[in-house]
Amino acid sequence: MKVAVIGAGVSGLTAIKCCLDEVLEPVCFERTDDIGGLWRYSDKVTEGQACVMKSTITNTSKEMMCFSDFPMPADYPMYMHNTYVQKYLNLYAEKFSLRKYIQFETEILSVMKKDDFKQTGQWIITLKDKKTDKVKENIFDAVLVCTGRNSEKKPTGYEGKRVLVIGIGNTGSEIAVELSAVASQVFISTGRGTWVIPRIADRGMPIDMTAVKRIMMKIKKILPQSLIEKIAEKRINARFDHKSYCLQPKHGVFAHSPIINDEIPNRLASGTLRVKAGVRTFTDNGVIFDDDTVEENIDVVVLATGYTFKFPFLDKSVTEVRENHVDELYKYIFPPKLEKLTLGIIGCAQVIGANMPVFEMQCRLSTRVFQGKSTLPCYNDMMLDIESKQEALTQKHVKLHKHTVTVDYIEYMDELTTLNGCRPDLGSLVWSDPKLALTCYFGPCTPYQYRLHGPGKWDGAKQAILTQWDRTLGPLKTRPLGLNEQPLQKNFLLLSLVFIVTICCMLQALFF
Repeated sequence: MKVAVIGAGVSGLTAIKCCLDEVLEPVCFERTDDIGGLWRYSDKVTEGQACVMKSTITNTSKEMMCFSDFPMPADYPMYMHNTYVQKYLNLYAEKFSLRKYIQFETEILSVMKKDDFKQTGQWIITLKDKKTDKVKENIFDAVLVCTGRNSEKKPTGYEGKRVLVIGIGNTGSEIAVELSAVASQVFISTGRGTWVIPRIADRGMPIDMTAVKRIMMKIKKILPQSLIEKIAEKRINARFDHKSYCLQPKHGVFAHSPIINDEIPNRLASGTLRVKAGVRTFTDNGVIFDDDTVEENIDVVVLATGYTFKFPFLDKSVTEVRENHVDELYKYIFPPKLEKLTLGIIGCAQVIGANMPVFEMQCRLSTRVFQGKSTLPCYNDMMLDIESKQEALTQKHVKLHKHTVTVDYIEYMDELTTLNGCRPDLGSLVWSDPKLALTCYFGPCTPYQYRLHGPGKWDGAKQAILTQWDRTLGPLKTRPLGLNEQPLQKNFLLLSLVFIVTICCMLQALFF
């Protein structure tokens, strides 16, 4: 079975590997001359080519964001500069010999259903060799769309200027922080405000490794949403008060993805960054804001108001983008109206958590669906699932341009792995390996959990889970302390027991 993979970024690379794991024949088309996609930084501005900013550091820790059968090197820091991510992707490509399946400098012009699609499920892909400008058509049995979005560069040319950044998502805040180091003054405009979360939690641990746990997911389902939000907001404001810094939003912390940024409070406190209300109108050289305040002599305006999904090469009969929502995708991957489910769109979901393991799981499921090894529901059931998810999303989240497809990491991964047959079976694990079961339930939900059972099982998954804290904290061990240090994992069972007792006491105090 011949599979076209469009794009050689994070999702494209894992798509190639997933095809190989299922003994499929992948052919990847990449419009640039190298792998990496978004994570491949370049000073050059190339139309249609996105990349991170020069100073970008990951918002998710290395153990949470790695591919499920390929841990990050032990010496990589817990939060990585973008150069480490690019190195990791190169290591991944080298380890699994992925480059030989990639045709670089090849642009996809169109992806159309073959005339006999109802019988064959095949696709006609029209592509152009950018080096020779030659255009040709190829026929494929299945397609994985792995194109990306997002694009920013470095702050050259902003030195000494007064800059207005409109939008305060992760990208907008990152741009504002970076520019505030070189500009004379940076203003950031937000109509809603936002919640700001640090990368580092209590005791210097990564925030995602302390928050993204199965036990936490269970607690969120048991306790009232209002109580959970109140507790979370109190902890967030304990770090810095959002009202005092004019960032307090009207919505709750779970109604809109918070931004992850360690520098915003420092830049606001130092005055190099100032928060302003939403923009009402522009003047000849300034801005009037919604609260009637005015800032004059604005040299540069940066729009960071979100990104749009765009698949210009894809036949509109397959799916369309409406109000930044990719129309009718089952599990945010499969267009249910296709007579043959031989196309998957990877990376459409806005994940509250790490993206890379989700992209990998989407590809793992897609390749098995292509082969008929994993079966999806009938059309009507898929549409019911799509409609119920959209309704739940509308009720739970503030309606924003960029959050039309927000998913919770653990819940979404469990949905995909249930379909794929590799969801962790913690019930049986309690009896066969209680230490591992407790680590999976009370510890961080790292991607290795999805390699313990079922298709794609990896023999190294257990060891990777039991040593995840060693790899997280190892790079910090740069000088001997002369103290008797006990590994975090060694006392894990005791810590888990204490945690259970604490939760029981909290529940008793609340409800009894």
